[in-house]
Amino acid sequence: MAYNRIADANENTERYMDSILIKERLIDSAVADTSVELFGEKFASPVLMPAFSHLRQYEKRTLNGLEEYSVAAKNMNILNFVGMMENDMFKRILDTGAKTIRIVKPYADNGKVREQMKFAEDNGAFGVGMDIDHIFGMDGLDVVIGEQMAEQTSDMIRSYIESVKIPFVVKGVLSEEEAVKCADLGAKAIIVSHHHGRLPYAVPPMMVLPSIKKALEGRDVKIFVDCGIGSGADVYKCLALGADAAAVGRSMLPALEVEGSLGVEKFVTKVNSELRFIMSCTGFKTVDQIDDTCIVRT
Repeated sequence: MAYNRIADANENTERYMDSILIKERLIDSAVADTSVELFGEKFASPVLMPAFSHLRQYEKRTLNGLEEYSVAAKNMNILNFVGMMENDMFKRILDTGAKTIRIVKPYADNGKVREQMKFAEDNGAFGVGMDIDHIFGMDGLDVVIGEQMAEQTSDMIRSYIESVKIPFVVKGVLSEEEAVKCADLGAKAIIVSHHHGRLPYAVPPMMVLPSIKKALEGRDVKIFVDCGIGSGADVYKCLALGADAAAVGRSMLPALEVEGSLGVEKFVTKVNSELRFIMSCTGFKTVDQIDDTCIVRT
């Protein structure tokens, strides 16, 4: 790459998150309720599982990492996401019982895109979507684990959305214009993300959240966010800035690798407990009440 700090977008994201401080409001507050409703289903928390792909079996355990964190999602009643995989692996994810949204890569093989989305819907997926931030690579179109990616037009995205009856999520949105385009095409949710810094000097997702929220005002589109989220305070800030829910990712990997599903449950429980504590300390009794009145950007 033509720049020196390959993690610059992640560093900028971390610095921006740390620049946001929280004000306290204790009088007349109460213990908060972290439950949320997403696409007509009630979940215990706005913390989401990440759309990971190709995790191995850790410590010679029976299930691989994808299955283990899906089991945790089922046990904790939180919305689960998974990424690139073949149908047999996705069926194993669904067999865990987790409510799961399958994020499909923008394959050059258009038939594979459609077939994987149809398989997901036919086998009980909670939703499907596309990972648009893997369209391009440094040499042109991206190649992911030997699979060629392709450009995606508005007409193509619309046709995917119209091909399924379950919620469709576009992952990798990082501008107001793209968010509005997704809404116009019929997406039910977007994930605001720079995919762990694939774009050099990408704007921190949390920085663009407020303007995306404003651009989608009055539209029936959920706003999710990921990148650099590892605590309840991080989730709280994302919600205050305009997100409906936030996904942990690499922050949960150490717990997953060491203790599997139990480790993920412990980690997410800690994140959610901190979120509840901060909500209670800032006067928000429910997740949908959270706004930016208790945050200060320094």
